[in-house]
Amino acid sequence: MTSRKDMSTPADIVTQFRVQHEPHYVEIGDERELFRAAFKQQIPLLMKGPTGCGKTRFVERMAYDMRLPLITVSCHEDLSAADLVGRFLFKDNETIWEDGPLTLAVRHGGICYLDEIVEARNDTTVIIHSLTDHRRILYIDKTQEVIRAHPDFMMALSYNPGYQSITKDLKESTKQRFVALTFGYPAAEVEAHILVEESGIDHGTALRLGQLGSKIRNLKGFGLSEGVSTRLLVYAGKLIASGLPARQACAVAIADVLTDDGEIASSISDIIDLYFAGDEAPA
Repeated sequence: MTSRKDMSTPADIVTQFRVQHEPHYVEIGDERELFRAAFKQQIPLLMKGPTGCGKTRFVERMAYDMRLPLITVSCHEDLSAADLVGRFLFKDNETIWEDGPLTLAVRHGGICYLDEIVEARNDTTVIIHSLTDHRRILYIDKTQEVIRAHPDFMMALSYNPGYQSITKDLKESTKQRFVALTFGYPAAEVEAHILVEESGIDHGTALRLGQLGSKIRNLKGFGLSEGVSTRLLVYAGKLIASGLPARQACAVAIADVLTDDGEIASSISDIIDLYFAGDEAPA
């Protein structure tokens, strides 16, 4: 029995993880300029903001614009270091080393995006420390290999500060290796533009959805743990565009998703009625 490494070529990696279609993203501030500056200076980037506000879409758009591979890892509490770095596999009577997503990006270049990083175990996130300072190296103890990061390698993390707790937060030793971009939900007019592009509804209906979203977000902290995301508003818009009555679309895509509490759901329904009372068909 022999042992060898996975023989995938850099070209295979680049093709597999390219963002093939241009993602729709509306710039709110100077986030694109900051991203490019961080990439040029090889500084890792931390993105924070509420769920569904566009963090992932932003990274996808930057990867597309800069023609970089994008390797995304959705973090969870069972994520191990081996899940990121790689592991030995037995295949065709051989023991083969297979690079994990982090190692692929380090070795071949591209953005390694760890989504919702606070969901991962602290002992797992520690392995990125040597990649997020001046060293830019990854040590793989199982193969005794030291990989110096490709010039086009970039580390990007995201998390939702609204879910922070003592047990789910980044260590200061990790945070202070990054520059940060803070995302929020866009203004109603901007959100309306996004909804028109994403769901195909008319501007008037999109504007009402955007205003509806802003109103519901005011309930956060008053029985609602999280405001309605732009993503959910897009879902509601798509249902409306498909022919579903606006009030019903908002109920199933927004009210029924955000809460199981009858009183809070009733409050959200009242807000929906403010904007879509009497709408039995798409506006």
